[in-house]
Amino acid sequence: MRGVVFDGKSVEVVGDLEVRDPGPGEVLVGIRAAGLCHSDLSVIDGTIPFPPPVVLGHEGAGVVEGVGEGVTHVAVGDHVALSTLANCGACADCDAGRPTMCRKAIGMPGRPFSRQGLPLFQFASNSSFAERTVVRAVQAVKIPEDVPFPSAALLGCGVLTGVGAVLNRAKVARGDTVVVIGTGGIGLNVIQGARIAGALTIVAVDTNPAKEETARLFGATHFLPSADGVKDVLPTGADHVFECVGHTGLVRTAIDLLDRHGQAVLLGMTAPGAEASFPPAAMFLDKSILGCRYGSSRPQKDIPLYAELYRTGALLLDELVTASYPVEEFARAREDAEAGKVARGVLVF
Repeated sequence: MRGVVFDGKSVEVVGDLEVRDPGPGEVLVGIRAAGLCHSDLSVIDGTIPFPPPVVLGHEGAGVVEGVGEGVTHVAVGDHVALSTLANCGACADCDAGRPTMCRKAIGMPGRPFSRQGLPLFQFASNSSFAERTVVRAVQAVKIPEDVPFPSAALLGCGVLTGVGAVLNRAKVARGDTVVVIGTGGIGLNVIQGARIAGALTIVAVDTNPAKEETARLFGATHFLPSADGVKDVLPTGADHVFECVGHTGLVRTAIDLLDRHGQAVLLGMTAPGAEASFPPAAMFLDKSILGCRYGSSRPQKDIPLYAELYRTGALLLDELVTASYPVEEFARAREDAEAGKVARGVLVF
């Protein structure tokens, strides 16, 4: 079968991948569409350390082709969106509704794939850049069949992360003020999450003026090419500032833009050893810096909710898909993503 493999030095679309059958508590999914997220690119450029060789992809949707022993919530033929959260479902954090904190869902990559007799790692417990993948049952979330696969794929990462950061982590309230630094796939979902939450003012900041139209479509009330103009819109600062780029200097910027009792939410992925600095005195007025893993999401609850919001028109998904590419054109999809030409490019099988 076809798939996108990174060997530690280069990326190749191959045609001779194999994947094992699902074991107990696992699901075999035939991938129909998979979003190209910057986390995949971060593996390639080394920002996210990951052992090679690895089958890339972590934002996918498809059809269940097989289930292992004990799986009852999905069946062959069901349409599913895949999460990257292979949480155990039984620890204290899972039981408390915090699956993103499950220690068994972090690290420890499996190797369900093989090529020419050699095992390959699975990225983010998912590897949706393959025609088929095996995931833990908890990762397969049933969705309505009228949600198109390219749009459904985005539910599993970009939407969970961006919208989830707003609703689950920051808990943006009606009437709040929000600044979003960076309007890529994550930033756009933060913007629409803030709109859904009822934020009064949503300021999008991006150096690329071509992104203004899309940012406003998703709910931005203002668009600025630089954070320097934010205080003109919000003289006392913002209730919430989301850093969606992964730049240490912008972490400081996010903190500087906060109003009293404001919170900066860090979503952009920096290099593991990168450090940010700020004056601690800036935090004394009850300000907060919040980390956020995967939108503090609960995929089995949140993905069906977001699918329904899409069906009512409240959540935009189709508009996120700027372009679709056959998997064989991964190189072009990567080039467009790195150039900032797309909100989300989607590989289709």
